Amino acid sequence: MLPSLSRRGALAALALGLSGGAFAQAWPSKPIRLVIPFPAGGSTDIVGRLMGEKLSQGLGQPVVIDNRGGAGGTTGSDLVAKSPPDGYTILMGTSSTHAIAGSLYSKLPYDPVRDFAPISMIGTATILMVVHPSVPAKNVAEFIALAKSKPGQMMFGSTGNGSISHLTGEYFKSMAGVDLQHVPYKGDSPMTIDLVANRVQVAFGTAVAFLPYVQSGKLHALAVTDAKPSPVAPNLPTVAASGLPGFEALQWFGLFAPAGTPKDVLARLSTETHKVLQMHDVQEKLQSLGIQIAGGSPDQFASFMRSESIKWGKIVKESGAKVD
Repeated sequence: MLPSLSRRGALAALALGLSGGAFAQAWPSKPIRLVIPFPAGGSTDIVGRLMGEKLSQGLGQPVVIDNRGGAGGTTGSDLVAKSPPDGYTILMGTSSTHAIAGSLYSKLPYDPVRDFAPISMIGTATILMVVHPSVPAKNVAEFIALAKSKPGQMMFGSTGNGSISHLTGEYFKSMAGVDLQHVPYKGDSPMTIDLVANRVQVAFGTAVAFLPYVQSGKLHALAVTDAKPSPVAPNLPTVAASGLPGFEALQWFGLFAPAGTPKDVLARLSTETHKVLQMHDVQEKLQSLGIQIAGGSPDQFASFMRSESIKWGKIVKESGAKVD
């Protein structure tokens, strides 16, 4: 009798194991939602749509883009943080949502570390410092002198409170000792429209957002915020070499899932992301946008994010920036 019960127990355990394996193998069995926490048309949206299109091919299911802009990317990020951890809702996070927001917002509705599972870093983007052509400054030093002669009269636009463009502007104000009025927008597109219209005079933003306007003469680029000259704009000096030693700001992009997402699902997402980043056409597209491909394991991404959080936390404290 006992051997019979043992056999039944063994068969039951085997059945459970097979059903668990079948469940794991069945993922994904329906479309996956990729939340972009910024409006359509901006750099995060462009990168997210490219990744979504390619991931859908590897995963065998549609990857549906869901733009949820607002509050410097925190609205969409919070949505993903509170979504079921089943692999069917993921986020295109950025330095704004996962390195800056934790220090900038006094009541952030999510924890950038605790509430997310890193999948993979996508890459880093060159940030340009640009001005409207009517601004009589040919370089960073001239702009600083001009801004000091007009305290509080010049306006700098950003892609939203708490965004990388906002904090880079605050960082610049603090290091340069200038008084610029901050005007937040809901993404790259509306900010760029007003910058071209001279409603704001200066902004810090990604090359993908600004380069077409710089090349057409509608905007004038003064510098890049990278630590060294960027391959996407090799003729532009760095802000650091233009009178503000040590100045460096990078925009980065990466994929996240809600904390608690099964490890096998995270591993599959990470593997497929790395496959996408190795595609020649993807590499060409990202590089044309001024994005340096990163990749790496989830653990490497988590480590990088922690170091970025420490860096931006210091910048937020020194600049006195705060969003409630």
